[in-house]
Amino acid sequence: MSKLWGGRFTKPTNQLVEEYTSSIGFDQKLALQDIKGSLAHVEMLAHCDIISNEEKNQIIRGLHTIQGKIENDDVEYSVADEDIHMNIEKLLIEEIGPVGGKLHTGRSRNDQVATDMHLYLREKTEAIIELVENVQTALLKQAEGNVETILPGYTHLQRAQPISFAHHVLAYFWMFERDKDRLQDSLKRINWSPLGAAALAGTPYPIDRQMSADLLGFEKVYPNSLDAVSDRDFILEFLSIASIMITHISRLSEELILWSSEEFNFVELDDEFCTGSSIMPQKKNPDVPELLRGKTGRIYGNLMGLLTLLKGLPLAYNKDMQEDKEGMFDTVDTLEGALALLAPMLDSMEVKAGEMKKAVKEDYSNATDIADYLAVKGMPFRQAHEVIGKIVLYAIQEGRYLLDLSLEEYQQFSELFEADIYDKLAPEHVVAARNSEGGTGFEQVHVQIKTAKEHLYE
Repeated sequence: MSKLWGGRFTKPTNQLVEEYTSSIGFDQKLALQDIKGSLAHVEMLAHCDIISNEEKNQIIRGLHTIQGKIENDDVEYSVADEDIHMNIEKLLIEEIGPVGGKLHTGRSRNDQVATDMHLYLREKTEAIIELVENVQTALLKQAEGNVETILPGYTHLQRAQPISFAHHVLAYFWMFERDKDRLQDSLKRINWSPLGAAALAGTPYPIDRQMSADLLGFEKVYPNSLDAVSDRDFILEFLSIASIMITHISRLSEELILWSSEEFNFVELDDEFCTGSSIMPQKKNPDVPELLRGKTGRIYGNLMGLLTLLKGLPLAYNKDMQEDKEGMFDTVDTLEGALALLAPMLDSMEVKAGEMKKAVKEDYSNATDIADYLAVKGMPFRQAHEVIGKIVLYAIQEGRYLLDLSLEEYQQFSELFEADIYDKLAPEHVVAARNSEGGTGFEQVHVQIKTAKEHLYE
């Protein structure tokens, strides 16, 4: 059978052109969405008396037959038929005869492919939201079990102040909550229907675009046919959200890599999520978080690729836009894989509370509390800051920590020091004292966990 668009041409397509321009190698991922869109389109055509009910039923039976073959991996796609739309239409005509050619009435591959991508991205966005919630559930589990587990908090990768481990992991809970909010909000724009915009200008057939949109579960119809076939904002938005999310995944992965090193020794990743060395038998490598961190550039690249692709395109459809799919597919696969691994890795992670406690007792991260102690007793904070700076220097020179100094040594720097300074410097007190809203104080962390549960399970 000749090409479905070949009537105007006098020569067959050069084989190199066929191979170079064909997209069936990757857009076959849209096969089921393509059939779903076609089923809605043919229902609408019959409803509008553009085709007969008998023709509609024939086409629907044929599409369901092809759908079954696709689901059973029993279809051979042809490069000569270019893309998933032409392949399915060719299969349909072979299955039910010339009436299959009526399916394409009132539409174009331009609105057809846009519809397929809207359907695909809606399905994948909803699936990714569920995967994000699995990660949040794992983070929440670790938080609930470690409210009073204390570790050093860092700024500039230098020990700053002791904090609750639960407070630390909940920071990532809220990052993923914002990612989830962005994904949910993006569904408003994914749920626009381009079907019926045809090639670029609409169609002379008396179609009902709202009907086909309703059948496909879309909330709106694109009001402009040029925009409908050329819009890829919804993909750009997804790639942007994915880039932000993989940044959060990468930051968390970096912490897991640091924490699981012998230098930190704060957590132990389950053996299922680590690998060994081919020559160093003692090694336990955190390959999964390392690879999660490494995938970041891939997703950034897909976003930049589509931005670059679209920046100079005139309206409406251009063949350049065939390049919009592989980056989208790759980002979906990469993000789904990352989230699917991250949740069980976090869930099974052992938190070494003893090692963390040892760390906070062997540093100067409680220094700020001495300044606060003096400020409460009337010394201006800036002056108190200078005093404690001198005390820390003295302790470093003596090779001791702040809890090791005697009261007499403290009183060399200020007569305001009393015996209660040791209670104030205890890591548990330092953490508990930060009870302002959103702080690391244990009471506030419990409040935060309650709020997180409300967001996750509402």
